[in-house]
Amino acid sequence: MATPQTTIDSPPVAPATLAREPSRGFAIATVIFAVALAIAPHVGFYPVFLMKALCFALFACAFNLLLGFGGLLSFGHAMFLGTASYVSAHAAKVWGFPPELAILSGTLVATALGIVTGALAIRRQGIYFAMITLAMAQMIFFYYLQAPFTHGEDGIQAVPRGRMFGVIDLADPLAMYYTVLVIFLAGFLLIYRVVHSPFGDVLKAIRDNEPRAISLGYDAQLFKLLAFVLSAALAGLAGATKAIVFQLASLTDVQWQMSGEVVLMTLLGGMGTIFGPVVGAFAIISIENYFARFGEWVTVLTGAIFVVCVLAFRRGIVGELAAWWSRRRRA
Repeated sequence: MATPQTTIDSPPVAPATLAREPSRGFAIATVIFAVALAIAPHVGFYPVFLMKALCFALFACAFNLLLGFGGLLSFGHAMFLGTASYVSAHAAKVWGFPPELAILSGTLVATALGIVTGALAIRRQGIYFAMITLAMAQMIFFYYLQAPFTHGEDGIQAVPRGRMFGVIDLADPLAMYYTVLVIFLAGFLLIYRVVHSPFGDVLKAIRDNEPRAISLGYDAQLFKLLAFVLSAALAGLAGATKAIVFQLASLTDVQWQMSGEVVLMTLLGGMGTIFGPVVGAFAIISIENYFARFGEWVTVLTGAIFVVCVLAFRRGIVGELAAWWSRRRRA
């Protein structure tokens, strides 16, 4: 009579251990990324270029919070970037606000605009939601084109950088750069925390299956509104900071092309990933910077690169790399 063989299975991995692995990987990647950015100005990278890339990276991360994790496509996100830019520049130049208060003022006004726009837009879904945001953005654009305080097509120029908290002289390029870096990292880590919080879990559930989330008792409209407002606030933070960096607020930041550009950054880097919008923003800003000598052809070049990346990297650059690494670990 054959005796049954006993097998010793390996102990199951605790869920907490599985949960810690992505967090540990994110922490390592973030530290490496932050250290690389901290030393970048000292190894030949132009601080103004890096500051521009960081501002747009924060803008793209804010947009990705809405699109990648909330499933809401906005065609008018430039209105938050441009509004905060104008308010921050006006507050610093005309009202004499220090840079921290100027940036805060721009962010708060963008947040208020996000509340109004979001309350109207989230009543619809899909393309109707996108069209409402686009219509609102165009209204804001034409208002800024005619408003006296924006100076029309000339914009608000010669915005003083001032001293942050009365101590840090932002006229120093390196001081300005590290201030922008701290602002970006704060916004970036806030987005990560939101996405990996219970609020973020509900938001992703609404994105994947809104009727089921509603049947579980969640107020989908409220969660989408909160995500929209938070995205608008972070986009405003990027715009307000950018106005101080470049000492300029112009119509460029509120045009519909800017809304399209942030969509491009997000899709190129990887929608629904944490680092994707950062990679996409740095890629697009690098293309615009280093191929500027081609003039208007840089737009064609950017479009061609986008088409190639969409065909070759359906999940975006970071999304494809994450999928490749996942397959490699399973092999």
